[in-house]
Amino acid sequence: ASDVFARRIADFIGSYFVRLGGCDLIIFSAGIGENAPYFRKEILKRVEEALGLSIDYELNETIRGKEALISKKDSKIKVAIIPTDEEVMIARDCYERIKK
Repeated sequence: ASDVFARRIADFIGSYFVRLGGCDLIIFSAGIGENAPYFRKEILKRVEEALGLSIDYELNETIRGKEALISKKDSKIKVAIIPTDEEVMIARDCYERIKK
């Protein structure tokens, strides 16, 4: 199941790269993106060569729940981890809908 999950995310990244005609930054966020170095690695390894990524996998293993840039300086695309507060975003969306 984890292999299928990583492959699907990598497929989405590749698909959007083609649709957008390139990419400046890949962001991992929210629960799995912030806190699962294993999944970040499995996803990035699938697109690394095609997108010209250069990733600091040792740094990737140490980052959980905090902001960091895990791509190396020679990477064609930056890769970042950006924490989010999903509950606050849901509450804001609900509040905006209730106001209407």
